[in-house]
Amino acid sequence: MNRFYILLLFFVLTSQLTLAQDEGSKQKVDPDSSGVVNTSLLPTSMPLLLFDDSAEKEEKKAKKKKAKKNIWFGLKTKKGYTRRELRDTQIFEFFNYTDATRQPDPYIRDIYWFDPSERSIKKEGYEVGKGYLLHGPYERVINEEIVEKGMYFYGTKHKTWMLFDSKNVLQDKNHFSEGWPRESRITYHNRSSNVIEEIIPIQYGLEEGNYFFFYEDAQVAVTGEYEFGEKVGLWTEYWDNNNTKAIRKREIQYQEDAYTKNFRPYIRAEWDKDGNLVYRKEN
Repeated sequence: MNRFYILLLFFVLTSQLTLAQDEGSKQKVDPDSSGVVNTSLLPTSMPLLLFDDSAEKEEKKAKKKKAKKNIWFGLKTKKGYTRRELRDTQIFEFFNYTDATRQPDPYIRDIYWFDPSERSIKKEGYEVGKGYLLHGPYERVINEEIVEKGMYFYGTKHKTWMLFDSKNVLQDKNHFSEGWPRESRITYHNRSSNVIEEIIPIQYGLEEGNYFFFYEDAQVAVTGEYEFGEKVGLWTEYWDNNNTKAIRKREIQYQEDAYTKNFRPYIRAEWDKDGNLVYRKEN
């Protein structure tokens, strides 16, 4: 009988040790072991950014001629709202949303959606079937005064957005085209074929949002993010592989937040054309 309990104890301890080893091996997975990455930033989804002012004017004319209730940009929508209280302040958000499924543009940083489980509007973490993309007019009201208003198009800021102070005096106005600030600076390798070379997002007169640089074959060469005119976060360079796969070439770490003092950018890691790690900065 004692021998049985000894064997049982040995089996339990061995199982726990094996499980611990398995857990340890899972935690030690090296994200830099291969430069090959799964990415939606491939030429098949390259943005088209030839902003057409004449098309927008025609759209305004059509809107005046025929306005349909809760139909925005040809899509039937539903109305919603959120309500919060901060001390003596009441904050309402009135918006329209759609249950139409559409995969967000991977080039756009902020995708706005309504989370019905929390009754809140979010701009990160959207997944098809998880919530509803905002689509149509939006207003943010603080103590019965409109402080922000604009339009959404499948979760992206669209057309004119305005900010007001507590006395309803206009403080700022910005223009968007399906999530892209209309002030963005865009260059093309070939204008006739619309092959984009570089996208520098501009908002409020400063670089703000996702930055992209493309090879002539339309494959992504560099991605990064600007915040208040400064580079932030991880900037990634990619090898040109003739649109077959995305392989990281180099990653440069910038400050996490704009205007961080005494931060010096550094190369975090580098890979060769086959995706093999050739350098990594040790902590």
